[in-house]
Amino acid sequence: MAQRRIEERSAGAVLFYNDNGVRKYLLLRHRKGHWDLPKGNIEPGERPRETALRELIEETGIRNFKVYDGYEEVIEYYYKRRGGRLVHKTVVFYLVEALSSDVKISSEHVDYRWVDFDDAMKLATFKNTRNLISKAEEYLGTMPGNEHG
Repeated sequence: MAQRRIEERSAGAVLFYNDNGVRKYLLLRHRKGHWDLPKGNIEPGERPRETALRELIEETGIRNFKVYDGYEEVIEYYYKRRGGRLVHKTVVFYLVEALSSDVKISSEHVDYRWVDFDDAMKLATFKNTRNLISKAEEYLGTMPGNEHG
């Protein structure tokens, strides 16, 4: 009999910081080597936005931030767990501006970098991550006062 795939739901943040007029995105380096955005599994009773902000605080130590209500992006992908079970993962991302660039990464990660858009496109391991950052850049570019930033 075929094993049913596992459904996982997570939430995360596309986190940026305004560094003297230059928008920089935070990428975290996972212990397995990939560069990605802060995210984590939705716990029972949690809403996706609550999860995203909890994970943001846990994984970066940043507590002073602003959430942009107009940006909510959902990605889906498949991966195999150890043992070969197929997992269908759905992740909701929110756009968050850090009001401080002081990061204290969790034990899940080994490094972090604040990078501008071009460097984020080079550093991010996954196409989904690059797409999320591109959509954030596009969204922020349409906001009043951000036409040139």
